[in-house]
Amino acid sequence: MTVPILEVRGLEMHFPLKRSLLANMRGEGGGAVRAVDGVNLVVYAGESVGLVGESGCGKSTLGRCITGLHEPTAGQVLLNGRPVKAGLSASNEGPRVAQIIFQDPYSSLNPRITVRQAVTEVLRVHHGLSGQKAERRFSELLDLVRLSRLVANAYPRQLSGGQRQRVSIARALAVEPELLVADEPVSALDVSVQATVVNLLADLRNDLGLALLLISHNMAVVRHVCQRTMVMYLGRIMESAPTERLFSDPRHPYTRALISAVPRLASGRPSSAPALLGDPPSPILLPSGCRFRSRCPVAQEVCAREEPSLGSDPRGQEHTAACHFAWTPERDDVPVSAA
Repeated sequence: MTVPILEVRGLEMHFPLKRSLLANMRGEGGGAVRAVDGVNLVVYAGESVGLVGESGCGKSTLGRCITGLHEPTAGQVLLNGRPVKAGLSASNEGPRVAQIIFQDPYSSLNPRITVRQAVTEVLRVHHGLSGQKAERRFSELLDLVRLSRLVANAYPRQLSGGQRQRVSIARALAVEPELLVADEPVSALDVSVQATVVNLLADLRNDLGLALLLISHNMAVVRHVCQRTMVMYLGRIMESAPTERLFSDPRHPYTRALISAVPRLASGRPSSAPALLGDPPSPILLPSGCRFRSRCPVAQEVCAREEPSLGSDPRGQEHTAACHFAWTPERDDVPVSAA
């Protein structure tokens, strides 16, 4: 049986809140922000997986836990079957297997060192390369991300946003990882350069055989790049399916609302899917039952009592959804309830 590159088991990441003086005197708990609240996922070698959802749903926190930047509250992250350790140490193989690309390339690059120094330092630390060997590999990495050698001695402030993101990608590739975690890699870039960076990531995955976990709120980007897509809401996976199947037959009301919100240029009848109304509940005080029910147009009394599990499509498709009505034919006709 093939061992997945990445396996996440029951992952939780809760951030404790500071207690007020009055709460301390009363002995009351301070509560916690439940950013990631019981996530399971698997990514195989060479696979491209999208993770979508609104801002604040826990996507970036999950990416940081996967790459060892956060120590999870509970659960496990396995890379090639081995547990990920938070932080840096000689025994930590996580960075050699998985690398993360951040949303803002300017803040993720050291403003005081050049492009050459940023990349060759990684080559020295992880591969022991120096001198001509490091310079040769540095040139190869610039070619991979389609950057001119003229940027080698430039500082981040002298580069455009697209060039800075390519430098970040080159630095991640210098480790020779098997998995790239791209956390909103184009949202901080001009629209004119977003497509080139997205296409670059897709080409690198194909050419190098990398696995890619693309974290994004842009459904169109995920549809273009990813083979499989997972939808996240308030710390949990709500739906998972092959990308084209998810877009053609979404079974969770939240997924349907996200897809209906994607702008379309083609003329024709507008989508019949309900609009996504209101704001998500607080991750500190989650509602009972289904955490989406307060915004769901098909919520019923059972949704307030029981939290739905991630159930599989009874027709045998590779499709799961966490909704009580996901697989009922009449789900579109269920009336709105005050559950």
